[in-house]
Amino acid sequence: MSLADAPLGHDVPYPDQYDASLLFPIERAANRAALGVSAPLPFVGDDIWNAYELSWLDARGKPQVAIGRFTVPADTPRIVESKSFKLYLNSLNQTRLPDAAAYAERVERDVSAAAGGPVRLTLIPPDRFGQARISELEGELLDGQDIEIRHYTPAPELLRCETGAPIVEETLRSDLLKSNCPVTNQPDWGSVQIRYRGPKLDRAALLAYIVSFRQHAEFHEHCVERIFMDVMAACQPQALSVYARYTRRGGLDINPWRATPGMPAPDLTMRTARQ
Repeated sequence: MSLADAPLGHDVPYPDQYDASLLFPIERAANRAALGVSAPLPFVGDDIWNAYELSWLDARGKPQVAIGRFTVPADTPRIVESKSFKLYLNSLNQTRLPDAAAYAERVERDVSAAAGGPVRLTLIPPDRFGQARISELEGELLDGQDIEIRHYTPAPELLRCETGAPIVEETLRSDLLKSNCPVTNQPDWGSVQIRYRGPKLDRAALLAYIVSFRQHAEFHEHCVERIFMDVMAACQPQALSVYARYTRRGGLDINPWRATPGMPAPDLTMRTARQ
């Protein structure tokens, strides 16, 4: 199947019966090949999907609700197209299940089959909703740089190290990341954190590069991998982590991170104010 066969960008009826076949997988390989990425992968990481509209029925027909955090490893061969994911989750709204564990087991099984690898689902019940932590990504904000922007499609040639760059270890962030859905061209708004150890990056150049995604059409996961590979190629840091948190659409937000092996995982449990 091609992306043209996906439900994204088409009018489709919302299901009222459980249907795992609604999940539409997309191979990662084609995008990675365009970036020069092949096995073994030069990065580790996960795609974190937060689902805010989970519901099912208990054994007596009473609705249950939860927030779900899906962890999809970066080494799974496929991602799941987001509209198909939403349709699938909604197909469980009228499904009777004995308890939350049974719901999680079924959904983990179906999504893992679509992704081609083990996907973990953490359910957050209503009595824990108030524990959700809203904060911003750690790091020094780049967005105050006084720069002129000339590029609105990815321009890796903008990236450079400072002249005579010393080796530094720092964390930088921006709230100016925007790309577009490759099917509908709707805007995807996000924040990005770049943590690295290596020659000091030129901050104005880095911000101009981040903004250059503004008219680029690519899925969230692919954008993060592109940023990772471009920064690695430009300055060859000894260690690098790229983490993006995208705003919610259709009850889902997607938050990919990619890092060189050995880099600690970022905080994957928080969400930003815009999310």
